[in-house]
Amino acid sequence: MAGAQPTPADEAREAVVEAALGALGLDAKARLLAGQDMWTLPALPEIGLKSLVMSDGPIGVRGVRWTADDPSVALPSPTALAATWDPGLARRAGVLLAQEARRKGVHVLLAPTVNLHRSPLGGRHFECYSEDPYLTGVIGTGYVLGVQSGGVGTTVKHFVANDAETDRLTVNNLVPERALRELYLAPFEAIVRNARPWGVMTAYNTVNGTTMTEHHHLVGEVLRGEWGFDGFNVSDWTAARDTVAAANGGLDVAMPGPRTVYGPALAQAVRDGKVSEATVDAAVRRVLRLAARVGILAGAEPVVAAPPAPVDGEALAREIARRSFVLVRNERGALPLRPGATVALIGAAARDARVLGGGSATVFPPRIVSPLDGLTAALPAGTLAYAVGADPATELAVADQGFRLRAVCRNAAGEIIGTRSAPGGLIQWMGSDLPEGVTYATLHTVELTGTFTPRASGPHTFGIKGTGPFTLTVDGTTYYDDDQRAGQEDPFDTFFGAPVPRARVELTAGEPVEVSLTHVVRIPEDLPMKVVGFALAHSGPQRDPDELIAEAVEAARGADTAVVMVATTDRVESEGFDRRDLRLPGRQDDLVRAVAAANPNTVVVVNSGSPVELPWRNEVAAVLLTWFPGQEGGAALADVLTGAHEPGGRLPTTWGSLADAPVTQVVPVDGELRYSEGVFIGYRAWERAGRTPSYPFGHGLGYTDWAYESLEADGTTVRVRVRNTGERAGREVVQVYVGPTGPGPERPARWLAGFASVEAGPGESAEVTVELPRRAFEVWDDTAKTWSCVKGSYEISAGRSIADRRLTAAINV
Repeated sequence: MAGAQPTPADEAREAVVEAALGALGLDAKARLLAGQDMWTLPALPEIGLKSLVMSDGPIGVRGVRWTADDPSVALPSPTALAATWDPGLARRAGVLLAQEARRKGVHVLLAPTVNLHRSPLGGRHFECYSEDPYLTGVIGTGYVLGVQSGGVGTTVKHFVANDAETDRLTVNNLVPERALRELYLAPFEAIVRNARPWGVMTAYNTVNGTTMTEHHHLVGEVLRGEWGFDGFNVSDWTAARDTVAAANGGLDVAMPGPRTVYGPALAQAVRDGKVSEATVDAAVRRVLRLAARVGILAGAEPVVAAPPAPVDGEALAREIARRSFVLVRNERGALPLRPGATVALIGAAARDARVLGGGSATVFPPRIVSPLDGLTAALPAGTLAYAVGADPATELAVADQGFRLRAVCRNAAGEIIGTRSAPGGLIQWMGSDLPEGVTYATLHTVELTGTFTPRASGPHTFGIKGTGPFTLTVDGTTYYDDDQRAGQEDPFDTFFGAPVPRARVELTAGEPVEVSLTHVVRIPEDLPMKVVGFALAHSGPQRDPDELIAEAVEAARGADTAVVMVATTDRVESEGFDRRDLRLPGRQDDLVRAVAAANPNTVVVVNSGSPVELPWRNEVAAVLLTWFPGQEGGAALADVLTGAHEPGGRLPTTWGSLADAPVTQVVPVDGELRYSEGVFIGYRAWERAGRTPSYPFGHGLGYTDWAYESLEADGTTVRVRVRNTGERAGREVVQVYVGPTGPGPERPARWLAGFASVEAGPGESAEVTVELPRRAFEVWDDTAKTWSCVKGSYEISAGRSIADRRLTAAINV
């Protein structure tokens, strides 16, 4: 590791690794580098190596089973964690996730995601931290340090420039080298240097003509060479396509299995002279090093012998959520709510909360506290009323409320060979995750069967998510019996694609009916992994939207405060596709305007993982951004709305309209996506274009006020004194920006160079010290292929956001 001296414990582990490596033959070594199933590497008993288990993150640890039967603590989304601007809190989140991983027998967490918010249309931005590489690197460093302090490995992903989802398997991202270094590689570099992660995941996409699983320059020369990374490098799932190119490009592990480009194919490539055995040995050495670190290689002392003290997952999830909420508008003291005031809570998302984003980051929490639950518990009896108002869901959702289902597996003769409970309507069995007694060889059909008790009378729509033969029966009538085809070529369309409506049935509230969805399992031979995935989908009776809005208006008119919940859906923000626009789905904008017209004291709570347009923002009293707030989101919302706690968040990314956004292109042209904006993304691009966003990077209000009293700066350190001028205790995030004032290469007007938080009571002052990293004054020199310090004069500013800089000082570097 560059700049890191090995400890005696490191040296002892390396000796065990070398001895184990020397005892392995070529076939065993090649086998170790290939997934044996969806989530694990094979055990090698001859050297005392247990099977290495990996699991998706980053907000929880799902484990090897993708089912609600195996619940996991669900923390707020990565955008929420970044909105705390608190690397210490990120580290505590990591400690909890390590605890969850150990509970589930997981050795490596497939997280964190540190790609950047290049364009607001990126569909997976809720899973990334920020548009800013420095903030991303700091939060990611805290996260990795926390997870690994619990003896669990991380895989920082997706290396690199995996910033959009359109054609993600094949897109060639053409990124100028300076932008690659200063933006997209920067958070990876910071985390490698400051947290020493035990793993990195390479992306699906191609960068400048070479797919990332074969990119010797970026993996071998930059990641391992310049930065000294000594961990293992794993492909994104199914990303590795060529045995020889991947091995020679620096890929250690090809996932998933059992069909991969490694294993026997890699051993044969060595025998054919296309890959050197030394290359294989280097990869095996890194995998064995990981195994030694996590404690599954005999004779090697794990890095963490005793895990940290237990963490209360519910309490931490609630704390992170409220610390992440960003109050972007608060007129006339609308928040916190006045004690004893009557509240009209409005919005479908208030009742059926969306607490996490869609895709591989999905986990199944043991409980979900909705906003309606949280406020009902927090407010005096009789002061809270609820109205649906408008439903953001314009498509079917996976069966949930009112369904009691189980999965029944049968062989080709129709005999039951296994069963499993299915709390929701989703089946996602991967690799060896099958019900007891079931094998892929014997499995012919899976039936989701049980009852549905509607909570509303009227026409209910049932649908199917997935591909292949299905039979759908509701209340004794078969409505569909045919083959449902895939909508796109992405192999994960089964999980991320849209459900297709197949039945419309009149039902009566409170009267249960039998439901059944039977799927004939067909697993193509050419798939690299064995997967059974499909879902029963449902939507209830659709009432007239105008009537719902009118009911909400009446509820709002009779309350002291109207709280409107607006939200995105998993058809708007998810893995597998990018967004087409930034509008809220359904009639939610109409709802907000109608309620605000009826009650000037309207508070809007925005439940989205990334920016949405808020065209009514100046018509309402307050706007609170809550991201995807995790399982305790409703309780945290009650904490903040009632004033029990202050909203602590600051924006980790710029919020504005799509029409004004400077960088929007996410769709490749002829297979290529050009990063023609260079180093100008996020607030850097907004300032360069001279455009004013809805809410700038770093913005966030609290329940008190702050005065910035003094700033002292030199080339390495900034000291800022602030005073709490309000009437209650609070927390302030002091942000330090650097901007050139003299000649030099083309650069942004300013950029984030550091930050620190402070807490103080009413009238109290406090001082923060922010260290300025040398990199804050450097640019990548494309000609010299190195970092170059740009000497000259700079303005150092401190303030509350990129647009609210309170104090400045001039320095020369």
